[in-house]
Amino acid sequence: MSPGLKRSLSLFDATVYGIGIILGAGIYALIGQAAGMTGNSVWISFIIGALVASFTGLSYAELATMMPRAAAEYVYLKKSGSKLIGFLIGWLIMFTGVASAATVALGFAGYFNGLFGLPVIISAIALIVILSYISFLGIKESSRLNVIFTGIEVIGLAIVIILGVIAFGKTNINYLEMSNGSKGILAAAALVFFAYIGFEDIANMAEETKNPKKVLYKAFILAVTITTLLYVLTSIAAVTLATPSELSQSKSPLALAASKTFLGGSAFTVLSYIALFATANTVLVIMIVSARMLYGMSKSGALPKKLGRVHANKRTPYIAIALVMLASIVFVFFGEIAVVANITSLGAFIIFGLVNGALIWLRYKYPNMKRPFKTPINIGRFPVLAFLGLITSGLMVFQFSYEIVFYTGMAVVAGVVVYLLIEKRILR
Repeated sequence: MSPGLKRSLSLFDATVYGIGIILGAGIYALIGQAAGMTGNSVWISFIIGALVASFTGLSYAELATMMPRAAAEYVYLKKSGSKLIGFLIGWLIMFTGVASAATVALGFAGYFNGLFGLPVIISAIALIVILSYISFLGIKESSRLNVIFTGIEVIGLAIVIILGVIAFGKTNINYLEMSNGSKGILAAAALVFFAYIGFEDIANMAEETKNPKKVLYKAFILAVTITTLLYVLTSIAAVTLATPSELSQSKSPLALAASKTFLGGSAFTVLSYIALFATANTVLVIMIVSARMLYGMSKSGALPKKLGRVHANKRTPYIAIALVMLASIVFVFFGEIAVVANITSLGAFIIFGLVNGALIWLRYKYPNMKRPFKTPINIGRFPVLAFLGLITSGLMVFQFSYEIVFYTGMAVVAGVVVYLLIEKRILR
């Protein structure tokens, strides 16, 4: 019999995991494009993204303490009575996960190429292989690396924030200026929501967390609160140091903003190095969570049993890790970060809408089920914040182009095909 996953993560570890994947590449790569869409008011888009994330994060917190399992979203939707939708949610998470891992790996490789000259494709593949091996070594080892990398990421954002504070008031900037009105704010919020994606992945670490029913909801709340504060301060600092037009035209917007100060080119180099750690950390956590999704769905009978095998010594799902690594390498050969970020965000809004809906449904289907944490603001059994999460997620879906909707739709169709093949035991 295959051993279970090892419970090694404390509240600190789970929170840092959430912060690590939330911070990652999003703020370092997408803030420039968002500023170009909104102007100086880009910070408002980050607040809107945080509100949507908070509504859904609290729903995840309640569900995760009720059912602390890997493959969290699949478990929640299956429990609410829809095996197919549960499978498709898990499938969509895996699809967007490996695509995002590959895209962020390319972002890492771009910085690496600029600093050391190594070809982008080689750097991206090497990063994926190395981080897959670290993931295989054990969750505690991965957690230690995540803590270090997250600390470096925070230092990078702190540098930008401090430089912004020094420059604040020296220029006449209207921080409420909206170059494209409310439409631009909402479109940018849909884009920068990619920068918040990750808080939900805390739920997928449930089987490796000590006392998950008491730890997980606290980790959700802390991770979203801390990152929101950092994002808002960073976005205000960025438009203080550089114009939205300059930020939107740069592939390294935060490094560019820092270079506009008395630190000059040295700040650009330092922020570029820090971006290496930020992007690598994002790839690490995405790949860990994607492998846990495969593992959890396999253990639940939704995917072939081999994917649920755990290494006897390392206590990690080694076959799932290997499959995620190979799939991510395939995606390395194509993809633009803005396109894949939008595909990931659209997939996330669909997933979050369904998760909020599942929470509402489960409140009535299983009213007596033990809930160690319950979302605040309820009317009887009805969870108001989950309803707001459902509505806001639905509204954000309409902010994407037809191209993004098409790609995401094709991923869903592929998931239906795989589901039918598994149900007919062709892929068992």
